[in-house]
Amino acid sequence: MPYFVKYIKHLHMKTGTKLILTAVFGLMVMGFQAKAEDFPAEIKPLMQKYTCFACHKVDARLVGPAYQDVAKKKYSVEKIVSLIAKPQPSNWPGYPPMAPMTNVPKDDAVKIAKWINSLR
Repeated sequence: MPYFVKYIKHLHMKTGTKLILTAVFGLMVMGFQAKAEDFPAEIKPLMQKYTCFACHKVDARLVGPAYQDVAKKKYSVEKIVSLIAKPQPSNWPGYPPMAPMTNVPKDDAVKIAKWINSLR
């Protein structure tokens, strides 16, 4: 089950609203996600495992910011790791808030963060 579905189930909303959100996110994932081949071979398995590609592309806005735009912010690896686990929507006005990705182990988050910073 995709992470966003689990996240939506825990929101305090009416069932109909949850169903609509799940359908909208599902359509976005199926039709607008970044292709796995857009990511380097060493990062692709992590992007697939944690469904990062459902909301992010390397070089263009999708639901969330492009990874190149994240790299331009010049966050440290530690800052990116903390933002994966506990996003701060105020850092990205104009984007929907990212769900906390607490299911990403720190070792994997560090690999992702280092790759993001390599895009500078």
